[in-house]
Amino acid sequence: MKSYDCVVIGGGPAGIAAALYLLRGGASVAMVEKLSHGGQTLLTEEIENYPGFPNGIKGYELADLFHAHLGKYPYDLFRDEVRAMEPEPGRHRILVGDEWLQARAIIIASGAAYKRLGVSREEEFVGRGVSFCALCDGNFYRGEEVAVVGGGNAALEESLYLSRIVSKVHLIHRRDAFRGERCFQDRCIADPKINIIYNTVVDDLVGTGKLEGLKLTNVKTGDSSILPVAAMFVFIGFASQAKFVPPTLDVDKDGFIHTDVEMRTNLEGIFAAGDARAKLCRQVVTAVGDGATAAHSVQLYLG
Repeated sequence: MKSYDCVVIGGGPAGIAAALYLLRGGASVAMVEKLSHGGQTLLTEEIENYPGFPNGIKGYELADLFHAHLGKYPYDLFRDEVRAMEPEPGRHRILVGDEWLQARAIIIASGAAYKRLGVSREEEFVGRGVSFCALCDGNFYRGEEVAVVGGGNAALEESLYLSRIVSKVHLIHRRDAFRGERCFQDRCIADPKINIIYNTVVDDLVGTGKLEGLKLTNVKTGDSSILPVAAMFVFIGFASQAKFVPPTLDVDKDGFIHTDVEMRTNLEGIFAAGDARAKLCRQVVTAVGDGATAAHSVQLYLG
């Protein structure tokens, strides 16, 4: 069984930052990443709010830079899925594929997946009109009509943000009342650039090569219509990717991991960083900060 000072689960911004800090500090590190380095950055057409890139940078370009920086240091990479964890202070065991690894500390940076609507062609249009981040992609649709799908705080707040950029926001909600806070509801209702469409679901996406419109159905009347839009922003929640954690780890109702400000979990020697955490702001820059903080905590823990 291979043993390490720390196993980092996830190769997104949080995991890469954590591994980088640990390697620079002389720790032995294994990283587990079943897909490509970069995480959610690979799904972002262009990132305009990452410090140091005033003209923006493609998501895959930033991911490549992260990976290249990490590649300057020796570490073991396991391209497989974590299937189980057996926590024991000072000697945690992690099942990666069919191989057990042992580590004094673990950083869980497995990220989160945006919940999808589940309509056909949704994945085809990701980066071509379908987005899950108004802050990241809203500026690409400046002056155009867009749709926002959802009824919670995220959908309401992002609609208000987009209304300052685009010509019109069509806010689509499947129910007749929002779940979000009343203050955000009132602001959306009062905003002349936000058109609220209640009791409606998106059944299909329309377009050739890029999104051009949405097929809508009113759940009460059954009436269908086509809404021409340049983009659809989906805010119906996040899905945790940390399905492998032990039952003794403290998580919220959606499976996201509770930590303190130093990224420590309730289990000794186990830390979490980035979108795997229970948190409000999920951005590349905050994930990097979480990763650095988690690595620092691990270094103190290892002594």
